[in-house]
Amino acid sequence: MAFPSRGLSHRSTVTGRRGLVAAAHPLASLAGVRILLEGGNAIDAAVATAAALNVAEPYMSGIGGVGYMHIYSARDGEHKVCDYVGLTPAAADLSLYTDREQQSLGPLSPLVPGACAGWMEALRRYGSMDAAAVFAPAIELAEGGFPLTVKNDWFFESCAAGLRRFPESARTYLVDGSSPGPGGVLVQQDLAQTFRTVAAEGPDVFYGGAIGDAIAAHMAESGGLLTKEDLVANEPAWLDPVGVGYRDWTIFAPPPPCQAVQYLQTLKILEGFDIGAMGHNTAETLHTFIEAVKLACVDRIHYTAIDDPPTAGLLSEGYAAERRRLIGAEAAVHVGDTFRPDPQEGEAGAGDPRAWTKTECTTHFDTIDADGNAVACTQSLGSGFGSAMVVPGTGVTLNNFMNWFDAVEGSPNAIGPSKKNEMCVSPAQVWDADGLRLLIGTPGSYGILQTTPQMIMNVLDHGMNVQAAIEAPRIKAGRTRRVEVESRVPSEVLADLERRGHEIHHLGDWSPGVGGGQGIHVDPDSGAFMGGADPRRDGYALGC
Repeated sequence: MAFPSRGLSHRSTVTGRRGLVAAAHPLASLAGVRILLEGGNAIDAAVATAAALNVAEPYMSGIGGVGYMHIYSARDGEHKVCDYVGLTPAAADLSLYTDREQQSLGPLSPLVPGACAGWMEALRRYGSMDAAAVFAPAIELAEGGFPLTVKNDWFFESCAAGLRRFPESARTYLVDGSSPGPGGVLVQQDLAQTFRTVAAEGPDVFYGGAIGDAIAAHMAESGGLLTKEDLVANEPAWLDPVGVGYRDWTIFAPPPPCQAVQYLQTLKILEGFDIGAMGHNTAETLHTFIEAVKLACVDRIHYTAIDDPPTAGLLSEGYAAERRRLIGAEAAVHVGDTFRPDPQEGEAGAGDPRAWTKTECTTHFDTIDADGNAVACTQSLGSGFGSAMVVPGTGVTLNNFMNWFDAVEGSPNAIGPSKKNEMCVSPAQVWDADGLRLLIGTPGSYGILQTTPQMIMNVLDHGMNVQAAIEAPRIKAGRTRRVEVESRVPSEVLADLERRGHEIHHLGDWSPGVGGGQGIHVDPDSGAFMGGADPRRDGYALGC
């Protein structure tokens, strides 16, 4: 067996040969495994898992949300990304968003919900089961109800104030204005009926039929921008992933305007350092990583959302070498995760990748089957419960991804009509010369772009098994010289980072603020699967 074995883990790794599902809630993983045991493939299992997550983790993702499903089809020998990130409403205009709350909550905050179309399109192209069978586990879970975990309750209670603003949302998710509590059973009959209708009639009913009518009517009554025309115009897209060489592997992710280009560039910069020899979470490794993140982040802000972004240049060997030379012994100022019209003194500026062209609340899950079909999927409603708005009679919670646009004139990611968002959700696949080796990803908003490369490096550079790689303590570079760290990073390492100019802020030992990753590793010798899931949230991996 060639599975890596390094790294202590809080949980045992999960293995399988027939298939494996790693998702952010055990009931969702169980739904996916059930489909595999019934003869479905990894794409069938992925859609079943996605729908079950809508039920068991309704604050993170759902049919009213958006995402990327990163698929390898062994049958077709095809590697594709199903992009179901909806556009802004045609009526969206920067002048309408006079304060942050209008972007972050309520009727002005949703993009067109693309998940329904994306799930059904993935089934149409690569699935092997009918939609009724695939949605059955989620329908049963919604109709029969499920008991909330302690972490479910924490998310419900933290979002309760927003839900209370909208009567249908409070009716759907709260009991007397509060979370049902750990062990409290949540039944979602309306959502079950929506799933049943979509499975029977197809995605058109969600956009141009009765469900679309309900969404458009609710938006109109609430002062929202989404219209029936916006819904009908929605179409998922099939994209070719973008890849970057990293040592002996190629790391694939969705192309721009997905923000995955940031972590791909981060890794390309880091390829010039012997990260394995530098050691795991040493001061030298972490400092180098932080500085590479800053350089890749500022390039992502300037280039990812523009027309015809210079992706090849950003990920080229020459440009990575040029950016790598800017990493010094002390901490540079970090511009932060979003566009700023006025640079700060001492901050790293964007480079010119075009010269080299010429010469990421969210959930992540992974599925794989014995034939080699594989899915890495990250999808989201945005914030907890998205817009906090449930469409009456449907159980559909709408996303709030307008909040991921800049309300700043001049930004490439500024709010505008029928526009694609610069999207942080960014599932990864890692391949070597002989085939797929790793599916991995995480929630965490802009933190996705820092947590994902840390997990990948833990496997590829430090030889950790996938569970240990996910559990290992993480850091996140913030604005200026701020670095957020989990307190399991040794104190002497943090003291060394402070001497280099980094401002350390402790997150506690296990923080959901640095994500909730899931991953599946494929053994190159036996073809067996090893899965890992994040104890920072409710993640569980199950094999068969």
